[in-house]
Parts: sequence; structure tokens; C-alpha cells
Amino acid sequence: MDMRGKTVLITGSTDGVGRYVATRLAAEGAAVLIHGRSAERAKAVVDEIVKAGHAAPTFYQADLSSMAGARELAAAVIRDHKRLDVFVSNAGIGSQSDGPHRQESRDGHELRFAVNYLSGFLLVHLLLPLLKAAAPSRIVNVASLGQHPIDFDDVMITKGYSGSRAYAQSKLSQIMFTIDLAEELRGDRITVNALHPATYMNTTMVRAGGITPISTVEQGGAAILHLVEGDDVAARSGLFFNGMNEARANPQAYDADARRRLRALSLKLTGLSS
Repeated sequence: MDMRGKTVLITGSTDGVGRYVATRLAAEGAAVLIHGRSAERAKAVVDEIVKAGHAAPTFYQADLSSMAGARELAAAVIRDHKRLDVFVSNAGIGSQSDGPHRQESRDGHELRFAVNYLSGFLLVHLLLPLLKAAAPSRIVNVASLGQHPIDFDDVMITKGYSGSRAYAQSKLSQIMFTIDLAEELRGDRITVNALHPATYMNTTMVRAGGITPISTVEQGGAAILHLVEGDDVAARSGLFFNGMNEARANPQAYDADARRRLRALSLKLTGLSS
């Protein structure tokens, strides 16, 4: 895909792999919309891109730990733009962010499930009119090889909690959503794919977990960019990739009944259905 003039929203793009993807796409001539919680970090991204001689990205500040924050972000993007060629759902928190203990969002949901999955679920549904207006367009969900099946009797993991389990459940949820949404949008010329960019990239999230990085953000960024603009995936949808290669996710991702239950729960928790 020729990215010149294309409008791309990347959540979680003031740091880490999201920042790398934003700078690369800006260099390719895209109108980049960056998102984060910190205006200071956003300014550093904008300054870097402008200093390199490219058009300044537009910054949207929002806290995706609440459904209200996700709605505010979507409303701002819809207010400013009539089309959206690519949405990269990259914002997230790791298994150890702010400690490994169980935390809840402002809406009372388990925090990793809320930030890593529910906010992206809500954003995509709210931004679909812009994505349809730009078709052919693409949605890229940044997930992980770390996946844990959902216990539908305790989705918020009130028992036997661990940060790693919560993180892995949220990432599998993203992949399940990817498969469902691809089917829903079949015929609309919008592709939806998910990926594990790279293992333990050198990011703030990884380092905060006390993990020694083994991959670079450039490696992970290249995998994301492949799904954003690669011609070989232009007509492929509902897939999970490990880096550059198509892969199989946890078996629950291919369980239609589990996906149906997750979809019903997600619509309710995000307020998209009663």
C-alpha cells in the first residue's frame, strides 16, 4: 500500500514499538494520528518527526483504562477526520505494569482486560464508519504469543489471579475478536489481522517487568508494518501472525461458541448493547 496521504491511527504510539511505527509511517507520507497519556512524550515524537522533515502527526491524549476515555478518543478522531485508512490497536499494559497484583479499571473491570482488549474493541466499533469510508482499509491488533484461555465463569479473574494470566487472557481476547470481526466485515473491504510482533522487545513495558529484552522495536515494528501496508496481506483477514509468518493461536480462538460468548460480554461491558 502506498501510504502517502493515508490516515493512520496508532494507539499507544508515544513510546516503544508504536512510536517506531508512527515515525516510519510519517516518513512514508502518511497522516499519522498518535495517541498516548503523556503530552510530554507525545511532544518528543512530534519533534522527532518534524525534525526529520516530515508532516507533524496529530496527538490525541486519552486514558484507555476507562470506556469513557476510549469514547472520547473516538469522538475526537471522528470530529477531525472523515476517513481512516488504518487503525493499529497497540495500546496496552504488561503483566507487571504498576505491579503484578490485581487491579481494576475505573469501570470496575480487571485492568489488563480493560486496557489491552476492551478499549480496542470499543474503539474499532466506534471508528467503523471512518474505516468503511476509506475502504479498502485495515485494522491491525497487536496481540502476543502469550495467550491464556478465558474462564467464562470468572472472566475478571477474581480467583487465582496473576498478572501474566491476565495479560495472556487479554491478548487471546484480541485474537478472538480479530477472527469474529473479520467475518463480520467480510465484503466491506476492511481486513482485520492480529499479530505477535516480536518476543520481549526492548520497550518500557518489557523492562518494567524485569525482563531482559531479546528483540528490538525495529523487528516488532517491521512485523506491524507488514500488516499495515504489505501487498501480500491486502486481501487476507481474520489471521494471526507470529512476526512475519502466519501462525496458529490458542485453540480457544477457533471455538465459535467461546467467541460468541466473548462478543456478547464485550458488547455489554462497553455499553454497545444493553
